[in-house]
Amino acid sequence: MRAVIQRVMNASVQVDGGTVSTIGCGILALVGFHIGDTESDADYIIAKMFGLRIFGDENGVMNLSVADTGGEVLIVSQFTLYGDTRKGKRPSYSTAMPPERARQFYESFIQKCRASYERVSSGMFGADMQVSLVNSGPVTIILDSSKIL
Repeated sequence: MRAVIQRVMNASVQVDGGTVSTIGCGILALVGFHIGDTESDADYIIAKMFGLRIFGDENGVMNLSVADTGGEVLIVSQFTLYGDTRKGKRPSYSTAMPPERARQFYESFIQKCRASYERVSSGMFGADMQVSLVNSGPVTIILDSSKIL
């Protein structure tokens, strides 16, 4: 599983001109699922995502997590995180989790996130979403459960 975590001042998701979700200060997480992902991959990403110390403390040092600050979290599915461009110019998505299984995995992931932290919003799986954000810093962190040491 992969997640691109961005510290944001605000972020929102729109579908067909209507707002699906919006958050204030917190993190936007773009998440993609690999064909071999299991619940332990999701658990790893969730623990890392909510534990990342990427927010400034009283001295301006990145020492606080989103939970420490009471920030919000917006999770958006993005299968293109598994786009492979090593051959040719058109990405291959052969290692991305198939759509129906990915939908179930995403819904389970969202439920687990909400069980860990109450201020979680989400995008709309499979929709053509317009994601807007104001990146703070900018701070962007890439998490990949296949790189667990």
